[in-house]
This record gives sequence, C-alpha cells and structure tokens, in this order.
Amino acid sequence: MASLKDYKPLRLMAGDEEDLKILSAVLQDAVAKLGDFAFLPAERRFAFVTNRFCWECAADRKAGPFARVRAGVHFDDVKSAQFQHLRTDAKDAVVEFLAARFEAGEDGTGVIVLDFAGGGAVRLEVESVNAYLSDMSDPWRTRSKPEHKD
Repeated sequence: MASLKDYKPLRLMAGDEEDLKILSAVLQDAVAKLGDFAFLPAERRFAFVTNRFCWECAADRKAGPFARVRAGVHFDDVKSAQFQHLRTDAKDAVVEFLAARFEAGEDGTGVIVLDFAGGGAVRLEVESVNAYLSDMSDPWRTRSKPEHKD
C-alpha cells in the first residue's frame, strides 16, 4: 500500500486506446478550471492543467492522509476541439474529470471524449491517440477521498 511519503511523480504516455484507459483512471476525479484548458490549432494540441487526486497513494485506505498534485495533460495530433455543455466564458468554473474514451474511426483516427461531472464534455477529433500526463508539483494533503456510488 503506497502512502504519501512513497509518492513518485507520474509521467505517462498514451499511444492507443488501452493506454488511454490507464490515463483516464489516473485522472479520475481530477479538478480543473475551464480557464486552464486550451486548444492550440497551430500546434495541433489540446492541453490543460489539473489538480489530480493521487489514487496511487490512496490504495484501498478509507482514512487519510490523501493527496492531490498539479498535473499537466496534453493531446497531440488534434484536428479540432469542441466543448459541449461547458461554459468556456466562465474561466473560473471548476469541472471534475470522470473519464476519457476513444471512439475509433478509420486508420487510427477518431474522437477522444473527455467526460466531466454534470454532463459536460470535450470532443477532440484526432489523427491518433497521442496523449501525455506529467505531474508538475509536490503533492499536498487533502482530507477527503472521492467516493462513487456503485
């Protein structure tokens, strides 16, 4: 069982749908401000920073300490990005990440959907799955562990 003192920064890369499932699990319950999301068409990149819950430090424990860490995430080979049911003008609005999924098209192309609590989503039309996550800060303690109804 990992603890906060055993924390090691994560650096992950997703190159296919199975990798994306792992990235999705690591990001579950991350929180971010909508102002921290950016689509950079010239670079064909969609990026955001988030406060990631450190599931790897929580293991199966019910009591803390738990931790969050600032993480940067980006997707490359992005042709377009669409925000659905998210108010992009509300830069300070906080969203909670639920999952990332890949809807395959032809020849490795497709759509990566980033789902958020409350029904919001970001749809990324991509040439391939090409995603990265990097922890950027030391972890800080948090009292609560996200819970989900079965």
